[in-house]
Amino acid sequence: MKLPPLKSLPVFEAVARLNSFSRAADELNVSQSAVSHQIKQLETFLGEPLFQRQGRSLALTREGQDYLEGISSALFQIDKATGQLLGRQDSSVRLAVFSSFAVRWLVPRLPDLHRQHPEVQLVLEMTGEHPVLSGRVADSFITINTDSPAFSYDLLYRERLFPVCSRQYWQDMDTDELTPETLASHPLLSTFSIYNRTCGDWEAWFAEVDSVVPPSTQVQHFSHMLLALEAARYHQGIALTNDYMLSNRDDAGDFVRLPLHSVVTGDNFYFASKISRRHEPGLRALKQWLLAQADDSGLLAAGSGENA
Repeated sequence: MKLPPLKSLPVFEAVARLNSFSRAADELNVSQSAVSHQIKQLETFLGEPLFQRQGRSLALTREGQDYLEGISSALFQIDKATGQLLGRQDSSVRLAVFSSFAVRWLVPRLPDLHRQHPEVQLVLEMTGEHPVLSGRVADSFITINTDSPAFSYDLLYRERLFPVCSRQYWQDMDTDELTPETLASHPLLSTFSIYNRTCGDWEAWFAEVDSVVPPSTQVQHFSHMLLALEAARYHQGIALTNDYMLSNRDDAGDFVRLPLHSVVTGDNFYFASKISRRHEPGLRALKQWLLAQADDSGLLAAGSGENA
């Protein structure tokens, strides 16, 4: 077994994370020259430069990025194992999650997580539609991205979209003969960022019944489903949303789901974590809790393909 200078590894991790020799020295309570010495010793051992230094700027080289990815998980697991042996009970877990999923589904349920697993200290990180699955980003993810073979994926939800409006808007509508065609006479609130086409969400919804959005339809565009749902709350028209967006226990009653069809988007939401870390208590507890919540709230069954 050929190991590098072990004292240099946490120094390298700190410099890479903080992007600064001086800040790493402050965090580790050592001198900056000591930090520089440890990094030089590690680079000499590896025979590769780990950082690019240009004036005051500092960046990881490609080799440095690859090496950080490889050792971060190992350092984390050493810290976890040591903490458990020393009797440290708290388990900090970083979860990267879409903002809409966090705001509308996850955050309202966190008190239950705290009651069931007070030892889990959850840190939420907002993520984009296709996050990089990496320990540098988070310990676990709620994602539709399943392209990394180093991760395991547990299904939480198969997304479907259906039309909703505010309760007041519903009361003012003529609902005697509600069809896709009559619906198109109302303002449609579109989340165009979901699809790379103009009002693509509504186009997909109409196409599900072999129809199209009439040219005369008034369409208002939003860059996020949260914004479109808020516009619907304030009686501005009809939005397409999904099951987890209506799961907020405090205000789900503000909306009416129209008795029309839904469309499956093909986006499946998974809890993802590294296979190599599957036995860590914090990650295991979080996964089991999320799966139970998805089941209990009907999220797992909701996207199974049935229409309203």
